[in-house]
Amino acid sequence: MAPEGEAPAAIHTERRGAGASLVLVHGFTQTGRSWEPIAADLAIDHQVVVVDAPGHGGSGAVRAGLSDGARALAAAAGPGTYIGYSMGARYVLRAALADPDTVRAAVLLGVNPGIEDAGERATRRANDEALAQQLERDGVDHFLDGWLSQPLFAGLPHSAADLADRRRNTAAGLASSLRRAGTGAEPDVWDAVGRLAMPVLVLAGSEDAKFAAIGERLAAAIGANAHFELVPGAGHAAHLEQPEAFVAIVRAWLVRR
Repeated sequence: MAPEGEAPAAIHTERRGAGASLVLVHGFTQTGRSWEPIAADLAIDHQVVVVDAPGHGGSGAVRAGLSDGARALAAAAGPGTYIGYSMGARYVLRAALADPDTVRAAVLLGVNPGIEDAGERATRRANDEALAQQLERDGVDHFLDGWLSQPLFAGLPHSAADLADRRRNTAAGLASSLRRAGTGAEPDVWDAVGRLAMPVLVLAGSEDAKFAAIGERLAAAIGANAHFELVPGAGHAAHLEQPEAFVAIVRAWLVRR
């Protein structure tokens, strides 16, 4: 809560273009600017709303978990098709479940609906707490060196790592995100996804075996209104590794959904 007499921190959004609204939600350590040049392409014939997630960028002072953060994102961005990557996809999934009138369709890239086993979830929370403490101790630059060296990002070209933008984030904001919105921070929503009635496109990079398996299972759990597709030649950050292929898949789905 904000101190008495102060307004609570707000979700930061930026808008461009005109037409049907597409809301873009980034991954951990990124900001809304990480969607360039994808946002520029989509803004040719849509209104594009890029969002800074809680603890990141212009929303760096926002302290929120997945559920309350998802509601705050939806309230700030308004009705439209929501496109999320990794952490951003988890926010979009929670927002779609909580507010289907606002999230009218969803694209989920590299999403995990949560860890089902309570013991594994507790282990993940402990690991994220250790990372949060590392951030607070060593700072953002040192943390990013380790974060981006993970095998998960092995296919990410250095030119697409948007390091300068990631460095705009604060240690306090990123640490809060890990503690409140990490994969183990809240119970999973696997049992709830079958009630999603809007069109859903589930994506994963073809080289991202873990999230490809999760994505295929998720699309099956949602039902006939969901479509699963792999982004060819890409790992976890498929939209940054293969942006043209990613945009082509999304645009084709937008037409036929």
